[in-house]
Amino acid sequence: MVRVATIDELDLPDLIRPGDRIIFSQGTAEPRTITERLIAHQNELPDIEIFLGAQFSETFSAGNWPRTAFVSYGALGKTAELARKGRLSVIPSHYGWLSQTYASGDRRADVALLQLAPRQAGRGYSLSLANDIAAQAARHARLVIAEINADAPWTFGAELPPEIAPHILVEAKHKPIELPAPTAGPVEQAIARFVAELIPDGATLQLGVGTIPEAILAQLANHRDLGIHSGQIGDGVVKLIENGTITNSKKRLNQGRTVSGSLFGTRRLYDFAHLNPGIHVRPPSETHNLQVIADIDRFIAINSAIEVDLTGQVNAEVANKVYVGGLGGQLDFIRGANASAGGRAIIALPATARQGTISRITPALTTVTCPRGDVDAIVTEFGIAELRGQSLDERRRRMIAIAAPQFRDQLATTQH
Repeated sequence: MVRVATIDELDLPDLIRPGDRIIFSQGTAEPRTITERLIAHQNELPDIEIFLGAQFSETFSAGNWPRTAFVSYGALGKTAELARKGRLSVIPSHYGWLSQTYASGDRRADVALLQLAPRQAGRGYSLSLANDIAAQAARHARLVIAEINADAPWTFGAELPPEIAPHILVEAKHKPIELPAPTAGPVEQAIARFVAELIPDGATLQLGVGTIPEAILAQLANHRDLGIHSGQIGDGVVKLIENGTITNSKKRLNQGRTVSGSLFGTRRLYDFAHLNPGIHVRPPSETHNLQVIADIDRFIAINSAIEVDLTGQVNAEVANKVYVGGLGGQLDFIRGANASAGGRAIIALPATARQGTISRITPALTTVTCPRGDVDAIVTEFGIAELRGQSLDERRRRMIAIAAPQFRDQLATTQH
């Protein structure tokens, strides 16, 4: 039987057992009323493990929980602060595979914390902003606690499935987290213009969130009949839907629907998605499914990197021996794009870091997130390196051509 409680009545030290694995909805869907309750009782809790996804709040940034282990599939958002402090244990697994292990129960969470949008007329609760790993884990959790957030959008595709039955419901005290789009500078705008050249009309896009993805979306206003099938979307998709650029009309599956696993944006996106049948927030079993993606013609996967080498290998995880990124869904989407008819797998990144003092194009990598055989094209502000089908020597030549000019001679003299 579901118990309705106020947050002050939620006695977490009494509910959580020693060794419990706790997971909660990630990103903008963090149930902060409950996670902040965890912080308030941290000294009374037993030894536990908390699984973090993308983290946009400061809830756990301090990392001063000596009896708590933090685990994630990457150092994403504020989670990177825990990695820098040596408090984060990273599972180097693709997002699609990791979600399958939670959905099947092979990897279990004992306690799942969810944020839900309230019931609507004739409809049950919605997972709202994120249909993610936490929702998969909740199917097998011993204890599911959900906060009902009146300000969370009710989204299609994220209807709470009957196999997830919350044991305790509380009322949210916070509005959902918002993630404003960063302002693109000249470098990001230049990258975006090159990427836009690679996107044909009728393509279906996967993009992350952040400066470069938003800059790319801003360059697509003159494209026609684009679609979206992505792990996350931000505010930039709203304008393109409203002006008729994004229609999703060329998809065989989910025709007319923008499909995403999470909404990482602001009130503009949330209000647009609320009760909108044209926006679907779907589980990883669909968003990150290779067979589903491969069946989408002209699927364009656009991802970022920390650095790339002269053969096209991609590092999206580690900088200076510290985790600052993660595998995430990069290979799920890249391999799906490569299997799609007319698909493209694009890596977009600035050519330098630290005010131009370090080249992001390097002779070789020590951490490889995406093998060179999977990479199609790499884009910097200096151009496009088309790598598919090219020899190693030709790849080196093309990669040097899109490096920052001050590093080209040095790269050209490195050993093969």
